[in-house]
This record gives sequence, structure tokens and C-alpha cells, in this order.
Amino acid sequence: MRKTILFLFLFITYSIQAQVEISGLIIDKITLIPISNASILDIKTGQKVLSNELGKFEMISSGNIEISFTGYQSKIITTLEKQYLIIPIETKVNELQEVFINTQSIPLQKKYATDAITILNAQDINRGNTIELHPILNKVPGVLMQNGTLNTNRITIRGIGARNLFGTANIRTYFGDIPLTDGNGESSIEDLELGSISRIDIHKGPSSSSYGVGLGGTILLRPELITNKGIETSLSTSLGSYGLVRNVAKIAIGGKRSSINVLYSNNHSDGYRDNNQYTRNTATITSSLYLGEKNDFSIIASYVDLKAGIPSSLGQDDFENNPRQAAFTWGQSQAFEDVTYGIFGFSWKHQYNASFSQYTSLFTSLRKNYEPRPFNILEEKSNSVGIRSRLVHNSRLFDKKWDWTAGGELFFDFYTGKTFDNLYQDFPIGTGSIRGDQLSDLDERRNYYNLFAASNLSITDKLKINMGIHLNQTFFNVEDNFLEDGDDSSGKFEFEPILSPKIGVNYALNTNVIFFGNVAHGFSTPTTSETLLPDGEFNPEIQPEIGWNYEIGTRYNLMKNRLYGSFSLYTLKVKDLLVTRRTEEDNFFAINAGKTTHTGVEGTINYQLIKSSKKQLNLQVSGTLNNYKFDDFVDLDDDFSGNKLTGTPSHVINFGMDYMTKKGIYGNLNFQIVGSIPANDSNTIFSDQYELLNGKIGYANLINKHISFDLFLGMNNILDKRYASQLQINATGFGGSQPRYFYPGLPFNMYGGINIKYRI
Repeated sequence: MRKTILFLFLFITYSIQAQVEISGLIIDKITLIPISNASILDIKTGQKVLSNELGKFEMISSGNIEISFTGYQSKIITTLEKQYLIIPIETKVNELQEVFINTQSIPLQKKYATDAITILNAQDINRGNTIELHPILNKVPGVLMQNGTLNTNRITIRGIGARNLFGTANIRTYFGDIPLTDGNGESSIEDLELGSISRIDIHKGPSSSSYGVGLGGTILLRPELITNKGIETSLSTSLGSYGLVRNVAKIAIGGKRSSINVLYSNNHSDGYRDNNQYTRNTATITSSLYLGEKNDFSIIASYVDLKAGIPSSLGQDDFENNPRQAAFTWGQSQAFEDVTYGIFGFSWKHQYNASFSQYTSLFTSLRKNYEPRPFNILEEKSNSVGIRSRLVHNSRLFDKKWDWTAGGELFFDFYTGKTFDNLYQDFPIGTGSIRGDQLSDLDERRNYYNLFAASNLSITDKLKINMGIHLNQTFFNVEDNFLEDGDDSSGKFEFEPILSPKIGVNYALNTNVIFFGNVAHGFSTPTTSETLLPDGEFNPEIQPEIGWNYEIGTRYNLMKNRLYGSFSLYTLKVKDLLVTRRTEEDNFFAINAGKTTHTGVEGTINYQLIKSSKKQLNLQVSGTLNNYKFDDFVDLDDDFSGNKLTGTPSHVINFGMDYMTKKGIYGNLNFQIVGSIPANDSNTIFSDQYELLNGKIGYANLINKHISFDLFLGMNNILDKRYASQLQINATGFGGSQPRYFYPGLPFNMYGGINIKYRI
């Protein structure tokens, strides 16, 4: 009897000692959004608690707990001592409707959004060779990224930005909380390292009032800010056609309350065309730190060193007969761009109480570019600095759940640009560009402020209303430091404040089908150069482009999550369209001279044909059918009203397949159809429709519990189609030469490599 009592006493004492008090925070690994109502289960005792509205929990643990939440991968944590845990959880690959969005405004799950949103996760990003962004974005309905070379690109969303001559405009872009869009409204996201991006969120149309309501929409590049506890290193090496060499090294260190990720990459390509070489080195650092239960911080820093040749576009004959050559003058001058670019951002979140929080970000960027072109040599420097802060409140209105946010952003952009005569024609062939006399020297200050507010109101469990408003004012200040040419372009210009409202509705028919719709206002301010008249004076009549977007859509999830996707029908009406007008002296200036209508339908269908513990086969279809046209566009004696919008195809359709096995074998195929594209406003020149077939296979597995590998081989343009990967719209021929509309796309090409990870 005594032995029995002693045994029971020792057993009870051991059990009590084995149990520990723990508390913690459940967050989304990518967005860092706290997750409420996540389940925390003590595996031994079966005790279960739920995280509160702040994602926090407390419980008694017997050693191992399991965290689970709908749409996220379950996670098991060992707890041996009293501690406060930061627990990041990851979304399941095929349940992106459950992911959290809008970290910069009111966090909510994607299925409750009132606008059209596409989420690209790490698996989507890694489907290709991870040096090129366009194969990833071109699978997204409504999005088209034309790709002349690795350093020459143009992104459009629903036709917005298609008429921009160079680069991406009228679309807001962010890396974390750092704006990548400069004071001129232009973005160059292709220079960033794809390996540092864990997710891409694309908001289509001007419906996101907290992001600056760009006419086309917003692209959010989300870096990996937090990692699992421990140390992980990885090294990836790949080789490909046309001298492609890519090396990426990464180390990630995760602690109890902090983590840091450091990534370095080196990328080189000899290029398909003459004068097409490309070298880019990048370094990226991201870090997160949780101090107590009320404050958390994150840091993002990235540096890019890029040098790339510029072969430029070709005329019709050269495009068809000798696509590998560079444009004659661009090859003779050996044109190139030499860019150094750095960004830094610091973000702080403070939780005042259970329903009130504040997010504040400070950011800065530096950019330097040396760019010899046939007509001149450009030297430019820019730096920007800004602050963004917002309050978020979770409350109730008439006993209904009501979340709101309000905040503002200040942005200051300082630009210096000088041009010089290019004397390459005065020297022997092969010399390349030689700098001559100075031609211009401009200092520009491009500043703006944004004020915004948004709210989500749950009328019923099924019906939710979203309202937002955004106020912007933009200022330009130009100082001309070069007066030897007799022109003084100095001056100040400020636009009238622009107020952009939005209202959206989300209605859940049931747990599987959701309808949404919105009406939203957006705008796009002219660039500094577009505000100048031919004599260098500011044009007081110039106005921003203004648009209203009308949209309805649905998201569905059927057959126990095996069939899911979305559809949208939209019309975007733009007025005061900025167009370039030529004077008799062949000078160019911008005027507001047109209206366009962007009407389209876009959708995705995803189906898990095979779903078992050993293998999966997923099929995807996505596409856009549109009718983008000029409603009212008269330029001097030319009437383009009724013509198709320049630079946009009538349709883009993708058919995809993904195969994965438990043993680590995987593969994907994607067949893409891109319709013909008008190359000029008069619609007399079109590119041909083309089809591309891309694929990738690989084998990923463990060597031991610490080391894993991924061996892969990919092929692009398997059918070896000749096509124009980008158009130089409204090109003009000189001296009897053909207008150079066409950038040749790559023929059949391959790449392959290996990625090795080591985890402690």
C-alpha cells in the first residue's frame, strides 16, 4: 500500500512538473498579420484553446502543442519551459482564398475582399527560372508584362500603362511597406531579386484606397520577414542558354522573438541579341523583432548593381530576317545602362489595446544611372524619403462588426538629370559611346501627400460593405541649371487635390460561393516632362488622367476544395488621356486629348484532378477577354476614335498543369496564347498572335534530417515560336528607315540547376 501511494505521489509530481505555462502569438508567416481563432491543441491532454482577436493565447502545455487554422498548414511545437512563443504558420498551396491581405490597411482574408485580387505564392514564383518576372505575371488574368530584354519591360493591368513609351507607369508598386514607384509614377520592379520575394499580391483596378489608387492597380512584393526557429542556409546554382549563369546564397536565422534573412545573388547573361549582355548583383536583408506584447519591428534593405546592354527595337524586316542584331545606331554606340539602386525601410507596429493599433514606416531609396544612348548620354541621380503611418481600429457600430483605418503618407523625391552629346560617330567603329558637350542639367523635386481612410462593416454574417476615400496632391519643382541653350525650363507646378472615393460589397451566398463588386475612382498624374510645352514652359492646362472602375465578380470553392477560382467583369472609363503631340518642328509635348473604355472579363479555374497522399495533379485555366478602345481621341487631323487601345492584346489565355509526388518528383507545363497587339494608334500595324509552351521538371528530397536538395531542368518556348515579346508603340521611322516597333522574343531556350539547403 505504501509503495502504491509513493508511486502515485511520484507520478502526480512528475506530471505537474512536466506541465508548463505557455503563452504566445499566432501570425501569418508572410504578412505577419495576427490570426484570431487559431486552434492550439495540447497533444497529450487534448486541451484546446483558441487565439483571441489579437492572435494571442495562454494555456498549460504537457510538452507538444499543435497549431491549426483553416487554409493553413498545421504545425507542432515542443514546449519544455515557460515561455512566450511567436508562431508563424504558412498557407496551404491550394487554399489561397483563406490567406490574409491588406496589411497596410485593414487585414482580412482574401475571400472577403471587394476587389479583384490575385495571390502568387512561393510555388508560383519558383515555377520558372526565377530570374525573369514576366512568365510569372503573365499567368495572372488582366496582367501583361512585355519583356524586350531582362532590363527592358512594361507592365500593364487591364490595359492601363500600355501607352507608356518606356517602363511601367500608372501602377503602384511596393516592396513590403516601401514604395517602389517614384515621384513620376514610374516603377522598375524587375530589378529586384525574385529570390527575396515570398509572395506577390496584385490588386487590379483603382480600388485599394490605402495604396495610392493608381489607375491600373497595385502590385505588392512581400519579402520573407520571419523564419522558423533555427538556422537555415541555402545555395542555388543554375546555368542556361545564351550564357545564363545564376547563383543565389541565403542564410536565415530564427530566434524566439527575432529573425534575420540575408540573401546575395549574382546573375549574368550574354544575351540572345547583339549588345544584349546583362550582369546584376543584389544583396537583400530582412529582419523582424518582437519586443514585449505591444511592439514589433521589421527592417527591409536591398541593394542592386546592374549593368546591361540596350539592343533596342527592330523594324519589320530586321525582326523577321535577323532578329539577333541590335538596332543599328544602338549597336554602333554600344548603348547600355549602369544602375546602382538601394532601398531601406523600417516599420513599427504598436498595439495600444485589444482594438486599437498603429503602423508606421520610414523609407528611403537611392538610385544612380549612367546611360549612353545614340542621341545623347544620360547621367541621373535620384533619392527619395518618406513616411507612412496609419491607425487601425476594430470596434462595433450598431452592434455590427466595424473595422476602420485612417492614415497618411508623405513622399519626397529629389532628381538630378544631365545629358551630354554622344560622339560615337566621330570615332572608329567599335569605340562605343564618347561623352561630348553638355546639353542639359535639370534638378527636379517631385513631392506628394496621400491621406486615406477605409472601413469594413459587417451588415450580416453574409454581407460586408467596404468604403474608402483617398486624397492626393502632387507638386513639381524644376530648376534648369543649363541656360546656354537659351531655354529656361525652371518652374513650379502643383496639381489640384484629387479626391478618390470607393465603395465595395462582399456577399457570401454560402461557404463555397462569394460575390463581390465595387465602384472606385483612380487617377494618374503626368510625369515632369509631360507638364512641359515645347518652349520649356509649364503647361497650365495639363491635367491628370482620371478613371472610374465598375466591377462585379465571384469567388468559388467547390467539390471539397478540389475546384476553385474566380471570375470578374469590369469596365474602366478613363478621361483626359495623356497623348503625345508633334509640332511642325518635330518637337513633342503632352496634351489631354482622349477618352478610353477598358471592358473585359477575366477568370481562373483550378481543378485537382488527382489528390492523394502519394501524388497530386492540378490543372489550371486562366484568361482575359477584353475590348479596350479609344472612345474619343482626335489628334490634329487624325481621328482615332473607335480604334483598339494601343499596346494591349484582345485576349491572353493560359492552360497549366502541375504534378507533384511524395517521393519528390515534380513538374509543370504552361501553354499561353497571346492575341495580336496594335502597335500604333491608327491600328495599321499589329503584332501577330503567338503561342508559348514552357515547362519545368525536378526532383526534391532529403539527404538527411539537416540537408535537402532540389534538382531541376526547365525549357521555355518549347515550340520555338517567333514572336514579338514587346512593342515600341507609335514608333517613327527616320531617313526612310522602317519604324522600329518590335522586340524579338527568345527562341527555344533551356536552364537547369540545383538548390541545396542545410538546416540546424
